Amino acid sequence: MQTTEFAPGLVVQNLASPLRLSDFKLIAFDMDSTLINIECIDEIADAAGRKAEVAAITEAAMRGEITDFKDSLRRRLALLKGVPASHLEAVFTERLRFNPGAPELMAAARAAGLKTLLVSGGFTFFADRVKAGLGMDFARANQLEVQDGHLTGRLIAQCWGDICDGAEKRRTLLEVASLMGIAPQQTIAVGDGANDLPMMGAAGLSVAYHAKPAVRAQAQVAINQGGLDRLLEVLG
Repeated sequence: MQTTEFAPGLVVQNLASPLRLSDFKLIAFDMDSTLINIECIDEIADAAGRKAEVAAITEAAMRGEITDFKDSLRRRLALLKGVPASHLEAVFTERLRFNPGAPELMAAARAAGLKTLLVSGGFTFFADRVKAGLGMDFARANQLEVQDGHLTGRLIAQCWGDICDGAEKRRTLLEVASLMGIAPQQTIAVGDGANDLPMMGAAGLSVAYHAKPAVRAQAQVAINQGGLDRLLEVLG
């Protein structure tokens, strides 16, 4: 595999030829720690005084040390039982920010004719707002169950299933590509954690953003410094 430090903090490996953004038709993004600066589940857990416990499970899952993402998510969700639903709004308004370069990359993708997809193991409460804020085309995420104004520690099943894990991220990417009438090679997938690897492996171009070591090692482009818009340095 040919590995090149394209520019400081920007690594390119195993790319056969120069590519342009307009060579692609769809770009898919993970949400937590990719499009946004936080892991939402960790910040929700802060309200229950369990952030350290939940964050440790999140970190292990993102590193690939916990291979069953669904089990790890259920374990974390159980720790959120009883958290007031109002805390979700506080996390969104007080803690959630777009990562540097996200609006710029999204604008460049739209200008080049690409559709944009958010596909997340996080939650629709945040994903729907991030999608709207960045003007994205599609979003898929998990839906938290709320009863009597409090989280139950469970998810609500949706038409595609109940938990958006790595396999579901890959399936969503391929489903949207099929609906668009394009080949997987015409897609880009951007992520940071182990559960992003299945969709990154299915895409025509895989991009790691400030990612875990295992993800950086497998991605064709690794942005290790700077914002998401650094991808434009590679694609032009």
